[in-house]
Amino acid sequence: MALLGVLTFALLGCSLRRMRSRDRLTVLVWWFASVCCVGAGLWGSWALGLSALTPQLPPQALRFQPSAMAALAGIAAVVVMALHVVARLDWPELPRCIVHATLFTAGWVAMFEIACRGLTGGAATPGVVFGVPTLAISAALVAAGCATALWLVFGERWRHAGHVLPRLWLCAATLGGAHAAALMLSLHALQLPAAPTGALDAATGHVALDAGTLMLVSGLSAVLVAVGLVASWLDTHAHARNRQLASSLNDANRRLRDQAHSDPLTRMPNRLMFEERMATALDAIGLDPDASALAVMFIDLDGFKPVNDSFGHVAGDTVLREIGRRLQAIARPEDTVARVGGDEFLLMTVRPGHEAVAAAIAQRVLEALNEPLTLPNDVVVNLSASIGIVLYPEHGHHAKMIANADAAMYAAKRAGGSTYAFFEPRMELDAREQLALQNDLRHAIERHELQLYYQPKIHAKSGQITGVEALLRWQHPVRGFVSPGIFIPIAERFGLIGAIGNWVIDDACRQMSEWRKQGLRMRVAVNLSVHQLRQEDLVQRVRIAVGHFRIDPALLTFEITESVAMEDTQETMHAFSQLAAVGVSLSIDDFGTGYSSLAYLRKLPARQLKIDQSFVQDLGTSPDALAVVDAVIKLAHALGLHVVAEGVETARQRDILLTLQCDELQGYLFARPMAARLLTLWAMGEARAVTHTAPDATSGRDDFRDSLYSADGPDTVIDILQ
Repeated sequence: MALLGVLTFALLGCSLRRMRSRDRLTVLVWWFASVCCVGAGLWGSWALGLSALTPQLPPQALRFQPSAMAALAGIAAVVVMALHVVARLDWPELPRCIVHATLFTAGWVAMFEIACRGLTGGAATPGVVFGVPTLAISAALVAAGCATALWLVFGERWRHAGHVLPRLWLCAATLGGAHAAALMLSLHALQLPAAPTGALDAATGHVALDAGTLMLVSGLSAVLVAVGLVASWLDTHAHARNRQLASSLNDANRRLRDQAHSDPLTRMPNRLMFEERMATALDAIGLDPDASALAVMFIDLDGFKPVNDSFGHVAGDTVLREIGRRLQAIARPEDTVARVGGDEFLLMTVRPGHEAVAAAIAQRVLEALNEPLTLPNDVVVNLSASIGIVLYPEHGHHAKMIANADAAMYAAKRAGGSTYAFFEPRMELDAREQLALQNDLRHAIERHELQLYYQPKIHAKSGQITGVEALLRWQHPVRGFVSPGIFIPIAERFGLIGAIGNWVIDDACRQMSEWRKQGLRMRVAVNLSVHQLRQEDLVQRVRIAVGHFRIDPALLTFEITESVAMEDTQETMHAFSQLAAVGVSLSIDDFGTGYSSLAYLRKLPARQLKIDQSFVQDLGTSPDALAVVDAVIKLAHALGLHVVAEGVETARQRDILLTLQCDELQGYLFARPMAARLLTLWAMGEARAVTHTAPDATSGRDDFRDSLYSADGPDTVIDILQ
């Protein structure tokens, strides 16, 4: 009896839990199931109790009135629904527990009274007799059991004590024990009248009950309760499975959202998340913002690519994570830091209040990023950053803040890097101009707009041509000649420099092949950028070009600036060694502008040094320049290197260089860059005959040059890719 009561109240608890669903159909189904099963369970427990008392009762004393079942089901339905409604009310714990206990106790007493009256002989019999004290004690037992169960459910001590299911069974056991005790106490006090005749049973519709019938009723009740529990377990299991699947789906959606809104390397917000937070901040600011209500900083690292290329992507990833950590340490809780590109970051500062505050934050960023970084191989590197700053609303519409900050960042980078710049309206025009140029530059090769011009190198003592330097020109169909100083940085910024550099190598080799067919054995020097030097397939491309055009690799010279050569000595040494193995010559360009290590310079397989034109231009006026050039020439000769002086424009500069025993000269004094067709004429003497008619009269030579170059190229000389 106690076990059946425990199972019954466990089923009641499960039913009330499932009735919390928002689906009305689910609530109705479980309400009906709980009414049937709980009613059957109570009937079964009462039948078990009565079966235990049948030996003590007079024969034919127990009779069943079927109409009592309907009343019992009605009370059970009302009580279950009332318990469900009270459980959903947002009441304090104590009043809710009191109401629950009262409802349950009243329902139990009412159902017990009706069940016992269903065992009477009807109106002709005296009815059921049991004392009021016994009923009060039974009700108190039930109320105490219910209160204990509710304490286990709602008590603050037990609410977080683990899973719900163990507490549910503990509550059912408590309530079932109280129910069994109260039931046995009441049944022992039950007094039934003497049994009427069987004719009266037929007249009143009563059914006589014996021990076998009671056991059958209790057995059927137990089966029904068991079926209800199994159904409840299956439903709970399915519901838990659905919750697990829903939780997994939510976790997957959260992970997808995190992936869509965060950078996978640094776990920082990405551009999408940054724009969402910026939109939220702008909404909070409102339509009439104060001055400097929002600041956006576009941060681009200076010198990151050499570190990434030289030490590998693992080292580069370490650098980026550390940079992100430093930026997040600077940002306030209401600020946002995001990684939006390879080595590009965004920092949004809410309400800086003044331009000076934004400048101070940018300075803190620069100082933090300038701190040394230790790579996984224990190599220490130093980086800097270029920062563009935009203030809202001072610097334009909020939709252009990131683009304007980007334009300001490139202004800071053009200023030399390791600094910050506030946005100015002209920068937006520059940004539009750069976007237009890079779009045209993408198609310049296929449209045959790129050309190579060649500037001769002259042997200092004999005056004979020793070779030429290939210089890139862009003949834009609308803008005319575009200076390399303009389009080369754009090509580097938008990743076009690799394709353009490869085209330069191929076209220079093609032209060398053409000159060979015309009987000219011409040496050609091609400038290499740092981006090309880091290309893994550079040597293979050079080898293919040399083989395809069948040129002597010894006639091809690659020039690299001193600053690039010293930037990463190990990588440069490796690239130079591989190029030297192909058979090409190597030259250090712009020598004197960097900080060379003589020990390293001695190991480089270079054959030539080029003195930067800034020293050559000051030869006639600056003793310091003269001393530097003299020292460079002597150093180069001591290392077995030839020396080329570029930017020679006057006879005095030429004479000084001859005195200093410079090997080769290059500059406007001898020839400006010219197209290959004109260089062919120049080199074969058709033009030189004119220029040598008056060796000391520069006016005649200048007149010839003006007529030769005015229609074919610009007057400025800017080496390719420097």
